[in-house]
Amino acid sequence: MASAPTDSIQYGDWIIVYNSRTDLSSVIVTRGKDIQSRYGHFRHDDMVGHPWGTKFSSSNGRGFVYLLKPTPELWTQALPHRTQILYLPDIAFITSYLDIKPGSRVIEAGTGSGSFSHSLARTVGKEGRVHSFEYHEERFGKARDEFKAHKLDDVIKIKHQNVYKDGFELEDEVDSAPWEALEHAKKALRKDRQSRICCFSPCIEQVIRTCSALAELGFSDITMYETLTRTHDPAPLVAPTVDDAVERIQAVERKKERRRVGQIEEARKKREEKKRKRDEEVAEAAEAAAATPAAGEGEGEQATAGQEGEDALPAKKAKLDSAAPSEDAPMTAAAAEPSEPDTAAPLPLEPPAPSTASVAASLADATSTSAASSPAPSTSRETAASQQPKQQQGRQTREERDRDRELTVKVGPYQRGHTSYLTFAVLLPVAGRLKEKVVAVEEGAAPAVEAAVAEAEAASNSADAVKEGTEVVA
Repeated sequence: MASAPTDSIQYGDWIIVYNSRTDLSSVIVTRGKDIQSRYGHFRHDDMVGHPWGTKFSSSNGRGFVYLLKPTPELWTQALPHRTQILYLPDIAFITSYLDIKPGSRVIEAGTGSGSFSHSLARTVGKEGRVHSFEYHEERFGKARDEFKAHKLDDVIKIKHQNVYKDGFELEDEVDSAPWEALEHAKKALRKDRQSRICCFSPCIEQVIRTCSALAELGFSDITMYETLTRTHDPAPLVAPTVDDAVERIQAVERKKERRRVGQIEEARKKREEKKRKRDEEVAEAAEAAAATPAAGEGEGEQATAGQEGEDALPAKKAKLDSAAPSEDAPMTAAAAEPSEPDTAAPLPLEPPAPSTASVAASLADATSTSAASSPAPSTSRETAASQQPKQQQGRQTREERDRDRELTVKVGPYQRGHTSYLTFAVLLPVAGRLKEKVVAVEEGAAPAVEAAVAEAEAASNSADAVKEGTEVVA
């Protein structure tokens, strides 16, 4: 990243405005401009001269922000999203696994929003180079302007080109370099030393095709990783007091009582509805029986059937009355037959819950017992505390509580650093590949192969003498 000439903010500096943990923005300090947000009104002219990291108050007194010096990590959180980006977990893992270091030369196929590009520029430094290719013309123009404004255009060389079709136009220049572009990437990788490649694939089917293409092109050590992160945030551990515990228990008891009363009322309404329906059925049956004309001697069978129907009504009513209490028994303990008085107490359906008074009494007894066992405070401290204002006592209590507060850890869910799988592979130097072929050749051709190996090793050693380390392409 480009360093500021001084330790204070000047016109033309690129700064990160930190509003909150999840709300960051990036601006260039310009004369006469200002920032309007829910935290207030902030003038660029007033920022000039303040040191980096200043807590900057708004001109209208509504709030404040922090003025931070840009880093790739802050830029990843503050950048305008034009595409899906890489975040810190993936960026750190890729940079470490590809062994990118100061002086490395890296190819980036797909500039996107420039999140990974800024991290690469800081890692390779002034002596390294990042060749970034973007096929989308609008994204290419915005990324080019951002690199120039952030003073990274001397490290990042961006080009508007489709690498799938046109390749990278580089040969034997970098050390690591995505599936259809793998053949072009191999041409761009250096052959005199070990080079590495990393491919991003959003689904496992593309991972399989990428691994197959890498194997066909002669890459080795093919591996795939998925980066998962999990946050552990500190949180205050607040132990409830006796009064708070009593209040919570009482609230639970009140909730249970309301639920029990509601169940009883619902059971009573159901019983009344069933009784009403039975009475209506009996009345309808009686009316139907009364409306039936008396049968003569010639209609003996009909009269007999009518008589049987009338005799069946009382039996049907008795059957319904006898079945009603058994259906309502689970809902309430008072579901006995109304016509038969029940002097015995109903059996409880569930163990009785402790009453609120008993819970409060037990907690009060425990408090009094612990108070009796502990030594009594001095009278002078009680007198001094009583003479102080209540607000002062409250402030001291909060300070003591904050001082003695214990912290716990709030564990968050697992999150992916990026919505893709990372596939890595290594391209061995020419000498290493020739050594592997020696085993497969015939004895008559072995001397020629060994001579070629010796020649390649000599070229490799001379290249290593010029520059140490392994360069990579992503």
